[in-house]
Amino acid sequence: MNDAAAWSGLEEARRWVREATRIAVLTGAGVSAESGVPTFRDAQTGLWANFRPEELATPEAFRAHPQRVWDWYAERRARLADVQPNPGHVALAEFQARHPDRLTLITQNVDGLHQKAGSTGVLALHGNLFEDRWLDPCLNSALHGGRLGCDPTSAVAGSPPRCADCGNLLRPGVVWFGEMLPMDALDAAERAAVSCELMLVVGTSGAVYPAAGLAHRARRAGARVVVLNPEPTELDDVAHLCLRGTSARWLPALLGD
Repeated sequence: MNDAAAWSGLEEARRWVREATRIAVLTGAGVSAESGVPTFRDAQTGLWANFRPEELATPEAFRAHPQRVWDWYAERRARLADVQPNPGHVALAEFQARHPDRLTLITQNVDGLHQKAGSTGVLALHGNLFEDRWLDPCLNSALHGGRLGCDPTSAVAGSPPRCADCGNLLRPGVVWFGEMLPMDALDAAERAAVSCELMLVVGTSGAVYPAAGLAHRARRAGARVVVLNPEPTELDDVAHLCLRGTSARWLPALLGD
């Protein structure tokens, strides 16, 4: 796409943004890559390059080698702690602040950069790298009247931390291979997809389901679909318009007033 065609496409997309009262945005790893966040496989460097993904990101791997898995995620957290949102993250947050209730942000990213930029109500389909949860249902739930039970913040430090009362292990609050997506977030994302008038699919190859299926659902429900990505994606055929470029470049231009 040449510059003239690109800017023509951008103007049409801007018109669709102005016309839409409900916008859903699905973001993927490409948005965070512009802040220097490595993809899952790119994060496997040094010692970790010797391990396959299924040895570091499955419940079975954690149960078999909890310290190994915990230490890998601890290293990822340390590497990302000082990473800052880029103009794409900021453009989404600022649009949402200017237009409350118009934009629902759905992300496959676990780095928390959308939240760090100021976006609210983010539907994190794959969880959050900087949050923890118990590996197993809390053994003391019955003692707490069926509530969540032990507080993860009270876990005894370790690799991984554990509950002093019941011995339950803390694990990273991300979705591992073979696990279901969080149903609350997925249900909300599906509602946003079928009720929006415009869906922006940004920085994702469109190869991971069920997230990629949201674009199909939006299109079937009558929404316009715009794919924004530097390279062709598996959702290009679903889109009414494809903008070739990075989100840090295009989102500020697309969402700016």
